[in-house]
Amino acid sequence: MNREYISVSMIRPTLDGLPSFDLPRSYRLRGYRPGDEAAWVAIHVDADPYHHFDAAVFAKEFSTDQTLLTERQMYLCPLGEDGSEGPPIGTATAWFGVEEARRSEGLVHWVAIHPAYQGKGLAKPLLAATCRRLRALGHQRAYLNTSTVRIPAINLYLSFGFIPAMRRDKATTQRAWEQVAAQLDHPAIAQFLTALHTQAS
Repeated sequence: MNREYISVSMIRPTLDGLPSFDLPRSYRLRGYRPGDEAAWVAIHVDADPYHHFDAAVFAKEFSTDQTLLTERQMYLCPLGEDGSEGPPIGTATAWFGVEEARRSEGLVHWVAIHPAYQGKGLAKPLLAATCRRLRALGHQRAYLNTSTVRIPAINLYLSFGFIPAMRRDKATTQRAWEQVAAQLDHPAIAQFLTALHTQAS
């Protein structure tokens, strides 16, 4: 089945009642450290074939404010048998709305896990920690951007209480979520599409 790549947005209207998931014991979640830019780029290059990543992209997305990065960016690292920390294999950032009107909203930004470590029960703890960090930083709600080709990611976000939201024009948004609905049966998607159809009638 050919799937069109269309960017979509999802929101979590409140950061209350967040689910909790523990990391497997052989992994650790830590904050940003100076020099982690290279790890961030490497993880995304391996995990995301749809975008280009380099140091300039990192700087554009996050600036170079070390304080912001330290409090908002997280890295997932495997642990050796002796407890030593290996290189990061996953990352997510508890960022904030990039548009001025959304500055107070939390943004779940650039979530990625290296393909070799996907399917090991790491995505849920990483997302849970990101949402908890947003709440701890004072955000009351959150949003994220993903795409129609990332069905497992959308399914994960739905399980965390994120729901479809408008992005760009209504026709494109409707086409995007109809494409997702053809592969993923979820009441939140059905309700969103019903609301869009009602607006059009």
